[in-house]
Formats: sequence, C-alpha cells, structure tokens
Amino acid sequence: MSKFHKKQGNANPTISTASLPDIVFMLLFFFMVVTKMRDTELKVAVNTPQASELTKLEKKSLVNFIFIGRPTLKFQDEYGTKPRIQLGDKFSTPEDIPLFLEKHKVTVSEGFKDRIITSLKVDGNVTMGIVSDVKTSLRKAGQIKINYSAKKRDRTK
Repeated sequence: MSKFHKKQGNANPTISTASLPDIVFMLLFFFMVVTKMRDTELKVAVNTPQASELTKLEKKSLVNFIFIGRPTLKFQDEYGTKPRIQLGDKFSTPEDIPLFLEKHKVTVSEGFKDRIITSLKVDGNVTMGIVSDVKTSLRKAGQIKINYSAKKRDRTK
C-alpha cells in the first residue's frame, strides 16, 4: 500500500474577509451620495391650493421657503391656533424676514444672488392679512421675486 495518506478531517475552508472593508466603504459612499437630508421640520400645517398652470423651479438652492399656516397639534399648546410664519426651523414674525434672507444670500455665490426666489407655501385656509405682512416685509428687504407654491390639479375632476 502507499506510504502517504490524505488527512481526512471535518475542517471547512475559511471565508476570506479581505474585501469586506471595501464593500462596506462602497455602501457607505453610495448612501452618502444618494441620501437627501430634510432641510426643515414643518411646524405649521400647510395644505397648498391646487392650480392647473404650474412651472417647476429649476435650482432649489436659490429658493427660500416661507411657510404660513396654523401650528400643528404638537405645537398648538405652546403657540395657539392662529396662523404663524415659519422661517427655517422656527416660528418667526415678519420683522425676522430680512435677517433670514441675508443668511441665505451669504450661502449663494455672487453670480446667482440676483436669481434668488422666495417661495411662499401658504395654507389655503389662512387669511390674506398675514400674507400681506410677509409680502410687505419681503418688499422692504428688496426681495421682489416671489413664488406661490401649489399642488397640481387633477384633470379628471
């Protein structure tokens, strides 16, 4: 018979983990590129009106959003049920709008400062008094490009 015998055992071959860090970093990089962080937490209830003729804003980085509506249930105990203005993540008054606009202008490059648009997302049940105050404050701050946000109307109705 032969002098050399194969070793027979129950040893399974080990799985190589050398490429595991590469896979983890590729997944991390993918999710960092694809994920969009939410800009603001909406503290007011905004149900925008419907419209049929809409145009889409091209550069979202040039748009300031001002939300006007009644505080959500979470904030009604503290702020009441009267319509409020939300700038960024906090409730504000029309007097705070010029500072809000200046903070946004600092983040925009010099060539695009004349293209900044302020978009008003106004609840359909809010009276025009608070909207007029906001528009007056925008005019005094030199912001004349204003956009009203709306939802697309269903053509089936």
